[in-house]
Parts: sequence; C-alpha cells; structure tokens
Amino acid sequence: MKFAYKFSNLLGTVYRKGNIEFLKDGNTVLSPVGNRVTLFDLKSNNAETLPFTTQCNIACLAIAPDGCTAILIDEEGEASLVSLLSKSILHTHHFRKPIQCIKYSPDGKKFAVTKDNLVLVYHAPGKSRVINPFQLYRTFYGAYGETTSIDWTTDSRAFAVGGKDMNTRVYAAIKCDNLIVYSLGGHKDEIVGCYFEKESLDLYTVSRDGALNVWECDTDLENLHPANEEEVLPYSASVDEIENKDEAPETRSTHTESQNMDVEGKEKILYHRLAKYFFNKEGNFNNVTSTSFHKDTHILVTGFASGSFHIHELPDFNLIHSLSISDHQITSASFNFTGDWLALASSTLGQLLVWDWQSESYIMKQQGHFSNMLCLDYSPDGRYIVTGGEDGKIKVWDTSSSFCFVTFSEHSAGVTGVQFTSSGQVIMSASLDGTVRAFDLHRYRNFRTFTSPRPTQFASLAVDSSGELVSAGSKDTFEVFVWSVRTGRLLDLLTGHEAPVVSLSFSSTSSLLASGSWDQTVTLWKIGEEKGARESVDVGHDVMSVSFRPDGGELAVSTLNAEITFWNVQTMTQTGSIDCRHDIGGGRGELDRVSAKTSSFGKSFQTLCYTADGESIIAGGQTKNVCVYHVREGLLMKKFEVTRNLSFDAVEEFLDKRKMTEFGPSAMIEMGEGEEGTAIKLPGVRSGDMSSRFYKPEIRVSCVRFSPTGREWAAVTTEGLLIYSLDANFTFDPFDLDIDITPENIRKEIKNKEYSKSIMMSFRLNQTSLINEVFEQVPVNNIEVISRNLPDVYVEKLLTFIASKLEKSPHLHFYLLWCRALLLAHGPALKARAVKVMALMANLQKALTRKAEEVTKVCDNNYYQIEYIKALAIQRRIHKVTEQEVDLKSDDEISVLSMDDT
Repeated sequence: MKFAYKFSNLLGTVYRKGNIEFLKDGNTVLSPVGNRVTLFDLKSNNAETLPFTTQCNIACLAIAPDGCTAILIDEEGEASLVSLLSKSILHTHHFRKPIQCIKYSPDGKKFAVTKDNLVLVYHAPGKSRVINPFQLYRTFYGAYGETTSIDWTTDSRAFAVGGKDMNTRVYAAIKCDNLIVYSLGGHKDEIVGCYFEKESLDLYTVSRDGALNVWECDTDLENLHPANEEEVLPYSASVDEIENKDEAPETRSTHTESQNMDVEGKEKILYHRLAKYFFNKEGNFNNVTSTSFHKDTHILVTGFASGSFHIHELPDFNLIHSLSISDHQITSASFNFTGDWLALASSTLGQLLVWDWQSESYIMKQQGHFSNMLCLDYSPDGRYIVTGGEDGKIKVWDTSSSFCFVTFSEHSAGVTGVQFTSSGQVIMSASLDGTVRAFDLHRYRNFRTFTSPRPTQFASLAVDSSGELVSAGSKDTFEVFVWSVRTGRLLDLLTGHEAPVVSLSFSSTSSLLASGSWDQTVTLWKIGEEKGARESVDVGHDVMSVSFRPDGGELAVSTLNAEITFWNVQTMTQTGSIDCRHDIGGGRGELDRVSAKTSSFGKSFQTLCYTADGESIIAGGQTKNVCVYHVREGLLMKKFEVTRNLSFDAVEEFLDKRKMTEFGPSAMIEMGEGEEGTAIKLPGVRSGDMSSRFYKPEIRVSCVRFSPTGREWAAVTTEGLLIYSLDANFTFDPFDLDIDITPENIRKEIKNKEYSKSIMMSFRLNQTSLINEVFEQVPVNNIEVISRNLPDVYVEKLLTFIASKLEKSPHLHFYLLWCRALLLAHGPALKARAVKVMALMANLQKALTRKAEEVTKVCDNNYYQIEYIKALAIQRRIHKVTEQEVDLKSDDEISVLSMDDT
C-alpha cells in the first residue's frame, strides 16, 4: 500500500513578487513564485519549479556570475543559498530584518545586501569550504533612510547604493585613498535605480518621480588607489567617525556632496552632473516602479505604475521604444546577458513576459489567474489541465511545458466548475454569471452557451461520459439543469433539493447523475429514457462533494462533519465510512487564540477524487493538507502538506505567546484605532487610502483531480496549481524477489541469449537502469516471439516502461515495434481488464501522441527546408543558363563586329 507521489511542478502562477533574473546562458528566466522559484527555459519552451521552498514569500534574489548558485531572501530576511545544479538548499542565514536588494559583484567574490540604512558586503559563498558560507566583509554606513538599489563597477572595486533619502552614495568596496564614500543628490524622490557605465565610474540615477541624472566622474576606474592598512577607516565605521576623519570639501551645488578629503590633502574623486532628463513629459505624471540597465549596449528600461515601459539609449536619452503591457504597475525588469531580450513582471496581475526590443516581438507571455483558482480538470489523455478562477477566466495548461497556451474570458463572474468532454477537444464550464459555456480547443472559441429559463447562479458542473449531456447545479433556485451539447436545448429540469446543489457527478458506465446538496441529501437521477429521481438518501449532514468511482460501481460522499461515506450504486446502501476529523489537520490563523489542533474542528473536505485504479481516494478542503485514503481498508495512506509558506494565513501549527497580548493577538491590535483628531480606521485600512485592505490569504485546497494516466495528480490551492507525480528515477520497488535475482545473473542470461528470462528477472528486480540495459539488447527479430510468450503479469509493467521511455529515448522505431507486438499478442487480455489498465493505456496514448507531434513538426520543417533548397537550386540553374545565353550572345556580337571590320 504505497502512494509514492512527490511535488513536481507549480502551474497557474508565474510570478508573485520580487526581482526576476536571467541565467548566464541568457535563455532562462528565474522567477520567484511565492516561496518557490520557477525556471522558464525560453529555448526549449518549458518551465520547471524547483523543489525547495523558503519560509515566506521571496522578496529578492541574486544569481552568481557563474550561474551555479543563487541566494534567495524572503520577506522576513532569511537567506537561502541554493544550488541550481543539484536543485537543493545548501545553507541558510537570517539577516533578522527585511532585505530590499541583493547584488553579486561581477567577479563573483562578494555580494552586497541593503538592510535598513546599512549596506552589508559579504564574501560570496562557495569559493572555499567553510562552516559558515556567509562571512561578513564590511559594513557601510551613511544613508539616512532605507537603501533600495545596488550596482557594482565592472572591476568590483566600488559600488553605488540608492535609497529613500533621495541620495545615491558611491562606496569603495576595497580600501582606497581617493574614495571612501561620495554622496550624490539632485533628486526629489526616492532612488529606484543607480547604474555605473561599463569600465567607468560615471553614474546614472533614476528616481521614482521620473527623473534621470547623468553623473560624470573626473577619475577613471583604474585610478582608484588602494590604501595602506594603517590609513584606512575601521572595519565598521559609523557616520560620526567618517565625518571626523574626513575633511568636508566645498559643496559643488545642491546635487553633490563629498566626504572624501583626507587630512593629508590628497586629491579625491569628484562628480558633476552632465544632464538631467525627465520621463514624465507633457504633464503626464507617472511613477517609475522598476528599472534595468544593460552596460554593453547602454540601454535603459524603465517600468511605470501605469503598466507601460520605456527603452532609452544613454547617455543621450534617445527614446527607442515605448509600450504598454497592462493597466497595473511593472514590478521588476531585467535584461539577459546579450541585452537582446527584456523580461518584465507585474505582481498585481501575476504576469511575466519576455520582449525582444529589437524585433518588437514577444518571446514569452504568461499570466496566471488574477485571483484564486476554484476548479480544475485533466484532459482524457492527461496532456492538458484546464483551470477556472474567481476572475472569470479559463486557462488551459500543457503539462509537459507547464505553459498556458489559451485563455477564455467570456465569463463575467467566477468559474465554479470546468470539465473536459470524453473527446478531449471540448471544455465545459459553469459560472456564477448564470451561464454554462462550451469551448472548442481546435478553433479556440466559445461555440455554445447554455442558460436557464430564469437567472440563476451555477455552483457545480458535470458532463456525461459520452460528452452529449451537460448538467449544472443551481446555487439559489436549488435545481439541476440538463442540456444537450449537440443542440443546446434544455432537456430536463430536476427539482427536489431544498438547498444549494454544490456537487454533481456522472457515472462513467451509465446515465446516472449524482447530486449533493446542503439539504443533507444525495440524489441519484436517471437521465435519458427512464428519466427522473431514482433514489434519494439522507446522509445526516450537509454534503460537500460527491464522486463516482471510475468503474461507476461506488459513490463517495464528503459531509460537513469531516466524514467520507461510500455507497453501493446498485442498492444505494452504505458500504463504508472514514472519519477524517483527526486527519484533516489545518493551521492556526493569526487572529485565532487556540492551536491548530483545536481550530481544525468544524472543518471538512470540500473536494473528492478517486485515483485511476479506484483503490484510493484523494480529499482536500479548507486546510493545508491533502489526505489520501485507502477505500477498502479505510486507512490514511499519506498526508500531503501543500505549503509551509508563512506568508499565508492558517499555516502555523502552534500558538505563539510572543504574539499574544492582554488585549488579544498582536495582529489584530496593529490594525486598530487611528490617531487623535482623525476618524477611526477600519480594521486593515492603511493610512491615506480608506478603501485599501491588508490581509493574509488563507491557505486552502479548492479542488483535487487525478490524472487519467495514473502518473500524477493536481490540486488547486491558494498558492497555485500544484502537480504531484511519480518519481520513477528514484523508486526501488521490487516484486517477487528471489535470492537468485541479481544484476550479475541477469547480465549472464543476456550473454546466453535468454532474453525472455532476463527481461522477467530485470522487472522482478525493478531497477530502471538495468531494465533499460536488458531491453535495448534484445534483437529486433525476437520482439514478436518474446511478446507472445511473455506472461500477463509482465505485460503491464513492460507497457508502462515503454510509455516512460518513448518521450526521451532516441530509439523510437524500436519501442514502437515492442508496443505493436505487445498489443497484438495481448490485446484481448488487456481488453478484458479494461478498467484496471485504463490508466496505463491513457499514459501510453499520451506518450505516443506527444511523440507523434514532435516527429510531425520535425518532418514538416525538413519538408519545407528541402523545398526551399530545391527552389534555390532551380533558381541557380536558371540564373546559370541565363548567364550562358548572355555570354553566347555577346560572343556572336563580337564575331559579327570582327567580320564587319574585315
């Protein structure tokens, strides 16, 4: 009894907050998604969410210049050193306070972080073997407000820091005679970005109000003179010590202030402003929210709060391009290594796009749901996942690339149910706007809209196994509507419930429809010729969810008292029940005064789904846990904790007395009364905006579904769409193991050309690398004979292995021959146990379809390339014939002229 599924990917959310960065190859974008990190490979067109997590949402990140490691810092100031090669956390370090920005030096030996009004420079981890990789090098003071941005010089000997005090300070990372700290003013708002020119100390500073200052330094970068040890400032010099040691020079104007004149009168570096430019022209005020500068091409990009961005060439401030991508602010911007691609992200929309500014085209454009997702469903072959959200949008995701390839926005309210039809080419959806819509995946359009005779809100959806009927449950009239997909007509109106119909499910083998309602009843309806209510059962508590077993012989019902009951469909008698109140778990909200164990009472599972084989059932609800139960034994097989992100509410397990006061939880008191002379603020209102609210979203699981292939399952949560799949590479699960089943004996059987025996022995040991070694040594001529003589118990295992190898192996024809031989030899036996092998065949079909698409694409490319080469050859031949004719004509003319001369 095993359920060896592990987290594999995160879909539905492409960006949450923080800065985005390109890897060294320039083709991969690193995007923070909550407390996880997603890699978007733009070359191979796929995305991968790394398996590690941080404690809270990631606030900023930095990638080492060699591209092997990265540092992730969350909202609470905890830094995680991660390896991008092994995809694991190497070390953690807590800064104790939030960090605004982090930046590696170009040589990769140091990195700087901004903490309050300080700048901390550390030795870069990974260069030497030490117990603590985060070793502090120096602490730099001088700012009068929070520091927000950092940039290093090309040689890593100096860096500039911008802050909320409207000043930019240039510090010497090494100890220099002619530079300690130099302060630049000239702005009327906080600094958003500051950037050095390549191989220079010249500087550009950008403020939030849309001003750009160009600063020129009178000293070249190579003229920074290292100081002697006895002349330098202490390791951590305070502002007073800096002022006492350095003589104040003459102030050059309101925009420059130097603190760099030594008592010996040595010449120091000086800055003067060359120009000042403004992004907000013609009175259009627009705050700058993000910037990025590419030093090789001298290109500056600025993102604005209105959702537009500008690309300028510096230092002349020539506008190259201006584009608006949304109505919400651009949170982060970044150039790739070559400067050709520009990545932009918006945290409000959860949008991430990569723009080629030279060709003015999108390389990638992805956007998650604007608000929480509510429902999902797998396509029959397991290749696609469709999700519906509170924002009224329906998105279809490719499970192999993790990209959304189509979005439908016809609904005007939240989508409460989505489902694929049996063909896999039509998506049905129900919404609170009172419509049920059908979408075509061939033409990407809404080809049918179903409505009720009088306006109502639909809370549930179900499609029958043939794809001909669709039903929806009403939230306010307590009715069930049944339409014909082909004609769009309302076929039946099922009444009898006395509360909202929150769940519907069609049987896969008959026209039975099960409906669950808050009136504590489950009703079975016969749809078709013998239409009407077949039987209604009182389950004693409000029904949260109903689900048929894949073979249609059993019905599972989840109720409000945290209990799952199982019913025989033929006799409608209860065959078993599972008490889940001790398993449902949950977390303690920040306003709760009790622990998580006490607060879990009263919660229930709101979504159910059988596994592909029908042996187990997956349940999720208003908690952070997804539980898997064995139906026959009634035991908890495994509990998945979908997140440990403390940025969500209801995640903590225990009561923290440090956050409790005599007046209650500190989180509630901080949102309390206002200042004297002002109106009392509502809870959660920030000063200055009476309509704005601050809240922590509560973690919950809205829907769970199992893939028809049996290889993965998905859960829609507050964090996003989580995919859990079987990790075949690290699973050792032998069966019928004997003392003689060893790798040495298996290889000996191969040498003796006992291929059937060696295949069976390798599957009994069940080691993937050994199976692959044995399998690919079988001669092609023996495939049909071995397939006919193979016992049935090994056929399913062999087909599963072939399905896993089809997607990656270059021996396509070899595996197709195996697949054909096995299906021809054992087709009738597989058909007899169709219910048991349904997931296996769906997985095989998914692998074959995906491989067919790849081969078709390659063949089409080759065909058009060959046609192009043939056309070029014809043109070249025609051109050569024309040249020969011209040469002959010119020779004839010359001969005629010579005859005339004669």
